[in-house]
Amino acid sequence: MSSMGPDSGTGSSAKQRRQHPEVGFEIAAVLRRLMVQPWLITGRDDEAIGAVRRNEEKVRDSIGKLGWVLIVERDFVRLRKSPPQRRRAWAATGPKPLSCSWFFLLVAAAEAMPPKVGIGHLVSAARAAAAEAGLQAPNDQAERYAIIGALKMLHERGVVERLDGDLDEYLTNNDAPVLLAVHHHRLAHVIANFGSGDPSVDPQTWLEQVEREADPARRMRRKLIDDTVVHTSDLDSAEADWLSRRVRSDDGLPLATTFGLHLERRAEGGAFVVPDSAFRSRKELGDRPFPAGGTVAHAALLLCDVASADGILDPGRPGWRGLPAEDVLDRLAGFAAVFGDGRGWAAEDVADLPGLAAKVQGLLDGIALLRVGDDGTWWFSPATGRWEPPPPSPTKTVPVPRPGPAENAGDLFDHAAPIDLFNH
Repeated sequence: MSSMGPDSGTGSSAKQRRQHPEVGFEIAAVLRRLMVQPWLITGRDDEAIGAVRRNEEKVRDSIGKLGWVLIVERDFVRLRKSPPQRRRAWAATGPKPLSCSWFFLLVAAAEAMPPKVGIGHLVSAARAAAAEAGLQAPNDQAERYAIIGALKMLHERGVVERLDGDLDEYLTNNDAPVLLAVHHHRLAHVIANFGSGDPSVDPQTWLEQVEREADPARRMRRKLIDDTVVHTSDLDSAEADWLSRRVRSDDGLPLATTFGLHLERRAEGGAFVVPDSAFRSRKELGDRPFPAGGTVAHAALLLCDVASADGILDPGRPGWRGLPAEDVLDRLAGFAAVFGDGRGWAAEDVADLPGLAAKVQGLLDGIALLRVGDDGTWWFSPATGRWEPPPPSPTKTVPVPRPGPAENAGDLFDHAAPIDLFNH
């Protein structure tokens, strides 16, 4: 990883930063950490909070170029960023709607709670808030799972933390001995984006208002930092012009350098990629690693290779390759015959190939590598050509042709490397 360039300021501070390039490493690491973990809490993230405080001016400046807000308080740090790119894909693999509803019901109820409260008391207050809002709260098992999921999300953010007991006990016991801590001063920072309308009356307009960003340069910087890859075919004329003429200047490449990322630019699009030397484990890249282990990720990788070798070309989007939906299922059936029956793939996925296809679609769509057309065709991004084909089965040959050099010539990325998965 390269260190940041000389500080643009003057005086001893600038001189000190020029003399100590490790400052650039620390700034890049904490910026990437905030992208993956927007809440840093004392007692859990003290090292990262210390790095933010030591470099607060530079961190704020970098965050400001994206139009985001950094909150640094006595006992927590909060990055307030714009909504995630490609909202539909994020929602498909994000928390379930019922858990999200209970997340905000619990936030509303926590405001009136004492600093320490039992789980039953907090949930009862949240049920009262639901009744006041005219929401149904049937108190069934699905709702209990949603409540536990919401409490775990609040605990991860350090807003409502579990002090004692097991949250899962609430599944069978309304008065489970679970003690929670409510951090009232953090509640005000839960909602990162605000709109002037009422989301309950017109949610679509409210979402569009929250997501709107008039400056194309800021939109593009956000896309490159916040998403896996940016495809030229998805851009409007102003965004495409910025990517074509200004990405290597205008806070494009300089911003990537500050985050410790490499700019990869091709005719089909561009990406900020995390170099191998910049992280110790995949979890530092986000919650959607790919390539990765498991049946779904393996099936996705195999289909990417099939598309690279046999996919039909999209005349309107250079580099994109398509597989008809029925071909996807046929290929999965062939792979299941090789890797099923205790030879690597999960039995439940082998027994439900349409379900496996849906999981693969969610994985690839969530990291911007797949688009499904109106006719059901799976269109694979040019970026899927960045990985080597998977190794063959030790017992059978995998029925996937290896793409030749000419077929990969137009790929957006043509070297195997970790992919930037800042998908929060």
